[in-house]
Amino acid sequence: MTVPAKPSRAALRRSSRRSDDKIKPVRLAFLDLLGLGFLGLRTRKLRAALSALGISIGVATMVVVTGIPASSQRALTDEVTALGSNMLRVQPFSGQPVPVELPEESVDMVRRIKPVTEASAVANTHAVVQRSDLIGDDDFSGTGLSVLAARRDLLSVVGGKVFSGRFFSAADEHFPTAVLGYRAAGRLGIGEIPENDPAPQIQINKSWFTVIGVLHGVPLSDDLDNAVLTGWPAAKKTLRFEGHPTVIYVKARDAHLEDVRSVLPATVFPEQPGQVQVSRPSDALAAKRATQNTFSSLFLGLAAVALLVGGVGVANTMVISVLERRRDIGLRRALGATRGQIRVQFLTESMGLSLLGALTGTLFGVLADIGYAAYQGWPAVIPLSSVTVGCLGAVLIGMAAGVYPSVRAARLPPTEALAST
Repeated sequence: MTVPAKPSRAALRRSSRRSDDKIKPVRLAFLDLLGLGFLGLRTRKLRAALSALGISIGVATMVVVTGIPASSQRALTDEVTALGSNMLRVQPFSGQPVPVELPEESVDMVRRIKPVTEASAVANTHAVVQRSDLIGDDDFSGTGLSVLAARRDLLSVVGGKVFSGRFFSAADEHFPTAVLGYRAAGRLGIGEIPENDPAPQIQINKSWFTVIGVLHGVPLSDDLDNAVLTGWPAAKKTLRFEGHPTVIYVKARDAHLEDVRSVLPATVFPEQPGQVQVSRPSDALAAKRATQNTFSSLFLGLAAVALLVGGVGVANTMVISVLERRRDIGLRRALGATRGQIRVQFLTESMGLSLLGALTGTLFGVLADIGYAAYQGWPAVIPLSSVTVGCLGAVLIGMAAGVYPSVRAARLPPTEALAST
């Protein structure tokens, strides 16, 4: 009696392929495929949580190492910006035989420069200020104080703040009202502006002006500390001011500050641009740009290392997970599942596991960033790019890690897969 030869593995694979070709596969709906893909996560919750932990740590690390330096950079940038790194000062050269008067429309001309974000001006009215008309000519309280006509948007440009009272409103600037620099207020003997009692008054060129506010010190323009400010329209009406600005304050975008500086003289005084001087950008701007470049390089390096660590953890977890479940694959293949369904099942599981870890890591990373920034007193900054790259990178790496093992397991014949240990 002749004993039939045991079929080889190659013959078993060919036989399996022929049987698959003859049997029409059952088409599964998309939701059914998702259910099968997340079956492993639901049935092995502890293992899924531990597997996602490595991804979570990697993504959380990337969010933290980019978010905390970004918050620190924002705080430092705000401090440097407060020093006036993006402000320019435009004025005629002093000491000229014939004083140069800037055109009345020069401020509006400056605002038309595209990178300019804000512009305002003051003008010396050459008026004389006194605390009272009862004081004689030998009183020196007003000596050294300049009376300047100021535009309503001056404080936002120079970074000034009101110590007491208020600054000019749309109504105030048309009436004889005044705002004092903090040194000028001390010289004139005026402290806080009372809320309920009548406001103090000063005399400018024999005309009475009501003091409505006192300023804090203005670090970006200390000449305003010794100034008595009046509204621009009120100065024209009361002090015979002709409307020619003396100093123009300009704020522009940091990246275009040098370009704006080069065109300001011809913009402000087209007839004689050589008679106009423009302050150079402060050294704080160079420090600000150097800080931004340093932090940008740090972001890229730390994010790359954190994402690499998370990717290695994803790959290792998914390779082991797929190889350990070959018997389950064989059983499903024996029950009629196709190779494509097996591949989709494990790819869905690997991507779901990666996404779960990425979302968890993002949540913990964002909370850590916000908590640390609040502790340091910094503005909380969460780089959207790091969150997006972390989630997408984890999902893509998890998918790539599950492709080869799932394809290899799907190609196994059911009998061989069931016999594997």
